[in-house]
Amino acid sequence: MKINISSDHAGFDLKKDIIKHLSKSCTIEDLGPFSAESVDYPDFAHKLAENLLDQDIDFGILICGSGNGISMAANKHTNIRAALCWNEELATLSRQHNNANVLSLPARFISSELALAIVDVFLATSFEGGRHQRRVNKINCV
Repeated sequence: MKINISSDHAGFDLKKDIIKHLSKSCTIEDLGPFSAESVDYPDFAHKLAENLLDQDIDFGILICGSGNGISMAANKHTNIRAALCWNEELATLSRQHNNANVLSLPARFISSELALAIVDVFLATSFEGGRHQRRVNKINCV
């Protein structure tokens, strides 16, 4: 499985934990930032979204302080479905019902342990299709 991961400065430490965790079983590309110095989250969200659409990448993971801004920026891209998840049930439903292809995490509100559990559930859960596909088809505005 190929995954791109990115964050802002608030998500930098959690990003490192996730990379360490996933590098055992996935090909993971870190798109930055590469330090905890202040950065603008949209820059990193847009880069990840563009990579996901243009390259052979299975999923993206985005992390910022609240998880909101970085997912909002990613969701501006057609065919990106970034889901903000702060527990395992949301991660499961985002995959089963919404076919989310980007997981967004709120670094300031969850522990590293919970984040890793959310990542594992997100990556292991399949899209159910069926009636959900009809709804997913209506997400894009373009």
